Amino acid sequence: MITVRSPERRPRSARARLAAASALAAASALALSALAAASALALAIAGALPGAAASTARSATTHTVVLKNIRFHPATLSIRRGDRVRWLWRDGGLEHNVTFHRFHSRTQGGGSYTVRFAHAGTFAYRCTIHVAEGMRGKIVVH
Repeated sequence: MITVRSPERRPRSARARLAAASALAAASALALSALAAASALALAIAGALPGAAASTARSATTHTVVLKNIRFHPATLSIRRGDRVRWLWRDGGLEHNVTFHRFHSRTQGGGSYTVRFAHAGTFAYRCTIHVAEGMRGKIVVH
């Protein structure tokens, strides 16, 4: 039978142990520092790309049209694609609606109605109750 013995370890002096611990701590700190620098660089690069795109993008705006005195104020509104238009009823409880070719609000005497315009074009609308009185409007989307 063959027996394998591990080599004998000599006890280290306090000075040798301290030097080894210091070297290990320095190597660990260097590795952590390099990792932190690499992580910071990666985050900066990743953050720079969306940030650059976001700086050229603009947030959508909400525009207001007021229904008052049997009219839409303003009657024509120019907006950008993606913007919203909010119609506010301010005609003393008189019932109106906002009717486009393919969609409409409910008929109501107060409150609001909001639409987001995703496509460019000119969109005419009216109040079907007061169209004879000239209650018409237009949204121009660029």
